[in-house]
Amino acid sequence: MDLLSRKSGWKFAEFDRRLMIRWLRACALSIGVATGVAGSRPAQADAQADEYRVKAAFLYKFGSYIEWPSGSFARADSPVAIGVMGADALADELVQIVAGRNVNGRTVRVRKLRPGDPIAGLHVLFVGRADSGRLAEILAAAKGQALLTVTESEGGLELGSMINFVVVEDKVRFDVAPPPSESGNLRISARLLGVARKVVSKSS
Repeated sequence: MDLLSRKSGWKFAEFDRRLMIRWLRACALSIGVATGVAGSRPAQADAQADEYRVKAAFLYKFGSYIEWPSGSFARADSPVAIGVMGADALADELVQIVAGRNVNGRTVRVRKLRPGDPIAGLHVLFVGRADSGRLAEILAAAKGQALLTVTESEGGLELGSMINFVVVEDKVRFDVAPPPSESGNLRISARLLGVARKVVSKSS
């Protein structure tokens, strides 16, 4: 946590240390190097890049606390597919973070998506601010699928997102709206819910 605070000015929320310490150490090198080469970019650009580094790290780790229904993966060795829409910079950071790492024994594949691209076959979908105008349409298309939807837009949970990033006092936090247990959809671990800023119940 100190590494991110000193180098980027962005801080992780007070995550359960036992839950996060191992992956923070694993991600520290790639995040630290990326931050260190920021050079002389304008401060606003640096802040945006640093925010996306933190969000990309969270996005990678979320997968470790998701239980997808049987049949979500074609084969035992099928990768976890993460789609990123409206946030190419985050996708680039995520590619660096997942290189050589896995989620519950599965490799991770990152896909940059454009408007109209299919979301079939994805396990995680992140929709950035650049596509916030189409958020309701995108989340409606994802409804009913075993797809973890993650956003960073005001009202994201109300529109159907499962996890929505917020920035509070220069800390990247997230709110969660898990799907109803009776829906037969994916399940979000209680350990992840326990470190969310807030948990919002969804009706069936």
